[in-house]
Amino acid sequence: MPRKPNYKFERMERDREKAAKKAARLEAKRAKTEARKEGDDTPEAEVLDTEAPVDC
Repeated sequence: MPRKPNYKFERMERDREKAAKKAARLEAKRAKTEARKEGDDTPEAEVLDTEAPVDC
């Protein structure tokens, strides 16, 4: 017998994951902006290494 779906829980989990991803992106953007304002010239290659590779 298949399990009974719990739509509310599944929706909350998706929303929680989405919020965490958004917060991480916002923090990275804030850190990059802060570093730029301080005068740190961080090469783009170091920033891109932390992100997932993108196939073009």
